[in-house]
Amino acid sequence: MAIEGSSEQTREPRIRLGMVGGGAGAFIGAVHRIAARIDDQFDLIAGALSSSPEKAAASGRDLGLDPSRAYSSYREMAIREAKLKNGIEAVSIVTPNHVHYDAAKEFLRRGIHVICDKPLTSNLADAKKLKKVADESGALFILTHNYTGYPMVRQAREMVENGELGDIRIVQVEYPQDWLTENIEQSGQKQAAWRTDPAQSGAGGSTGDIGTHAYNLASFVTGLELDSLAADLDSFVEGRRLDDNGHVLLRFKAKGKEKPAKGMLWCSQVAPGHENGLKLRVYGTKGGIEWTQADPNYLWYTPFGDQKRLITRNGAGSGAAAARVSRIPSGHPEGYLEAFATIYTEAARAINARKKCVAVDPAVIYPTVDDGVKGVAFVEACVASSKRNGAWVKL
Repeated sequence: MAIEGSSEQTREPRIRLGMVGGGAGAFIGAVHRIAARIDDQFDLIAGALSSSPEKAAASGRDLGLDPSRAYSSYREMAIREAKLKNGIEAVSIVTPNHVHYDAAKEFLRRGIHVICDKPLTSNLADAKKLKKVADESGALFILTHNYTGYPMVRQAREMVENGELGDIRIVQVEYPQDWLTENIEQSGQKQAAWRTDPAQSGAGGSTGDIGTHAYNLASFVTGLELDSLAADLDSFVEGRRLDDNGHVLLRFKAKGKEKPAKGMLWCSQVAPGHENGLKLRVYGTKGGIEWTQADPNYLWYTPFGDQKRLITRNGAGSGAAAARVSRIPSGHPEGYLEAFATIYTEAARAINARKKCVAVDPAVIYPTVDDGVKGVAFVEACVASSKRNGAWVKL
């Protein structure tokens, strides 16, 4: 990425990309394909786009894939692409959660880099096994916690790292939605059906789907590591098998001699009036910050005892971390798709460095398999705590 007026880097060949899942009717697959193309770093050349061979072939035709590279299963795709001279170099996995482990394993073991949707897996045992496979494979593993790609989230992280907030005391993060306020999974709505099915989603409902995003965002910005939590989860909609609302108290590990930070996380899919209300507030001994995904180009900063200040993307007061992942001048909005594209472009930079056998630029940041393990551990700890009437549970 380069902002207006900066010099373009030498163009690298596009990375040959495959996709597992994401066929006709799949929301997140289309988002991944757009994100992969925004900065012109990837070419989608192969796919196992559906578990139905007929739908996989039809989706491949819709996307203009060579029919011989529209596969009926991800295992067939991994085996064949690994043998081709110009086979895929990376694969996007955009299936329901329960498929992530087996699919990622097939590609990692063949040295193909994996870009995987969150959460990492549907259970912690599989998450730990997948980390072992990833660590041993030598291939890169990128987890698409896309909210970490927003420039002003990078700005917030940089300010925390630079000590502008002082010692962090309080972390407040929330992610409310309203789309599951009614029992739409019973109507056959595809996205609702698998997200509320424990066999496909895992032990967490709202905690797994959006709570992991909130938890990851808080960790990414603050650099804090969670020590323990106390959770109160509910399934407010009658007959729903997974939680649709969660209130979670957080205790972070101490850094140095200061008192450990505390936090609260709220995730809900039954909060009318909220579409995707992700918000983060962080308070330290020297000041506080507030960022809202609905207005992502702005970051509010209040030094203690001073006036509240608005920092805008690429505006006065914004730093190098935000500028590095910005594409256009201040005043023009960048949003969800561009943030998602940032993760793909960071992945491309890491993959290209690996191809050249050189160290990746330390400025390149993306969520890893380790972040994925922490996310699944967070979900299972929430479920365990709630079953014990909100008892504190160590991660």
